[in-house]
Amino acid sequence: MKRLLWAVIGLTVVATATLGGLAYVWLNAPLVLRSEHVELSIEPGTSVRAIAQAWVAAGVEEPEELLYQWFRWSGQSRSIRAGSYEIDERTTPRELLARMVRGDQTLQTVRFIEGWTFRQVRAALLRAPHLRPTLQDMSDEQIATLLGFQDGHVEGWIFPDTYAYSRGVSDLTVLRRAVATMQRHVETTWQDRREDVPLRSAYELLVLASIVEKETGLPSDRGRIAGVFVNRLKMGMPLQSDPTVIYGLGSEFDGNLRKIDLQTDTPWNTYTRRGLPPTPIAMPGLQALRAVARPDPTPALYFVARGDGSSEFSNTLIEHNRAVNQYQRGSP
Repeated sequence: MKRLLWAVIGLTVVATATLGGLAYVWLNAPLVLRSEHVELSIEPGTSVRAIAQAWVAAGVEEPEELLYQWFRWSGQSRSIRAGSYEIDERTTPRELLARMVRGDQTLQTVRFIEGWTFRQVRAALLRAPHLRPTLQDMSDEQIATLLGFQDGHVEGWIFPDTYAYSRGVSDLTVLRRAVATMQRHVETTWQDRREDVPLRSAYELLVLASIVEKETGLPSDRGRIAGVFVNRLKMGMPLQSDPTVIYGLGSEFDGNLRKIDLQTDTPWNTYTRRGLPPTPIAMPGLQALRAVARPDPTPALYFVARGDGSSEFSNTLIEHNRAVNQYQRGSP
């Protein structure tokens, strides 16, 4: 009996060692995949078994039960994080679990550019890879309401930046991040404004910053352009900004701004109406916000594009007309 007992013990030790060795080899050997890369999005609340099943369905050619038992007996299954993951042919079972525990996700990005309108933002969201569309059938006003703007206007409130997101995240989630970022920057900039800036609210700062953003071709001119508009507001002069007229024309603008367009009244026509337009005309960047909060001191009341991105500034209408003839009409 003693010999039999020792034989059983010996076989058990050998079997355990063999299984342990096989497990060690499997855990540290590359997973077998159906393709060079396998991607998977794990939703919050997904069970450990469902995660193992999902990896096999996505293209991991390993026994589902083996993956499940590894996740379960590792002691880390409850630490697996939801998110989007991508593995390649070099990934081992040990590394697969470590990535999910670290939340080492595969992220996508979408970029919003300074000076874009909300229409352009919506187009970028539709093009963004692996972003779940939820807003494509909504109007701008409906989206504005979802984002917390009860007046129906979201124009200007999207902060231009590059936003990273996990695969399967909704377009609304990205927009909410962009709005929160802009709100934070607007409030901070408003608190840091110069006391003599003739603006009554942080929203007016956003409106004027959007005009400065559209008018600026050379970054070094941004502060002086803001200074020109601030001077005009102080004097009660019309801002006479072409980009505001273009925004007011909407889809009717064909790329050629005519004299009749400047004379056609809309709420955004700063030739026919004094003061600021009712909403921003684009999304300004941080530098435009800061330029409006602290514009460069300048006596200039006019500026005109030189054709190389820079602007020519003038203190008087006579000087301005001379600059327009030189840079816009090609006359001396």
